[in-house]
Amino acid sequence: MDERLQQYKDKMSKSLANLESEYAAIRAGRANPHVLDKLRVDYYGTPTPLQQVANITVPEARMIQIQPWEASLIKDIEKAIMTSDIGITPTTDGRLIRLVFPELTEERRKELVKDVKKKGEKAKVAVRNIRRDANDALKKLSKAGDVSEDDISDLEDEVQKMTDQFVKEIDKAIEVKSSEILTV
Repeated sequence: MDERLQQYKDKMSKSLANLESEYAAIRAGRANPHVLDKLRVDYYGTPTPLQQVANITVPEARMIQIQPWEASLIKDIEKAIMTSDIGITPTTDGRLIRLVFPELTEERRKELVKDVKKKGEKAKVAVRNIRRDANDALKKLSKAGDVSEDDISDLEDEVQKMTDQFVKEIDKAIEVKSSEILTV
């Protein structure tokens, strides 16, 4: 691969990685501790990721258990969960917080699949925008006369192949996450 194109490949990889991290936060019937990744808890005045102040486990397929390292954090963690968009009410026994995930309804599954597809489309648009930026940079090189027309054409083909590959990977990620959500 031409080193001039490496930066664009890196950006496309980041778009795909971002999509995958968004997909990890979507719950698909099973308890997934990644739904808590974006939660922050006020820890001595500092918003701190939940994973840094508590032990998070999945003892059963539909339950996440959160055990704070300091009992004083239980109320703050409960509040963070309640104000988040997770949509689950935590239960606590004074030292543990449990999140029980209900079975998803058919309607909710279809909404989640729509959301998955929408996020996938955004990722594809991001990849295509990166392709446009790469092609614009190549046109500037061409106008400057630094590179021959044939080389520019070859590089543009390489950019297109790279774009096609990332779009295919995004489509695959959409398909995998959609089937995971629709599987009862």
